[in-house]
Amino acid sequence: QVQLAESGGGSVQAGGSLRLSCVVSGRIFSIAGMGWYRQAPGKQRELVAITSRGVTNYADSVKGRFTISRDSAKNSVDLQMNTLKSEDTAVYYCNAAHYSGDGTRRDYWGQGTQVTVSS
Repeated sequence: QVQLAESGGGSVQAGGSLRLSCVVSGRIFSIAGMGWYRQAPGKQRELVAITSRGVTNYADSVKGRFTISRDSAKNSVDLQMNTLKSEDTAVYYCNAAHYSGDGTRRDYWGQGTQVTVSS
């Protein structure tokens, strides 16, 4: 059973910082990429940041404020969040993606960690 363990969520005031961490455990092969998604109340889950083969991509709303980093040897990924805004309030989910030989994608998800930014 593959599990993604998240940590680092919490409550901060606007302008503050948090660092989220995610560690993958269990039997998994050839992780194509890892990333972070978030879902705010009444909103769809959205991509925050992903990293794959050294390439990173960010949602426009977090560029310049968030930094994603991955340690492939540890199967872990972190998200440093600076200059947090109230609109960053959401449940953040860690994601790991795997592609099979026929191109089928399978996603593994963490349980989610709450980030609350007050203003």
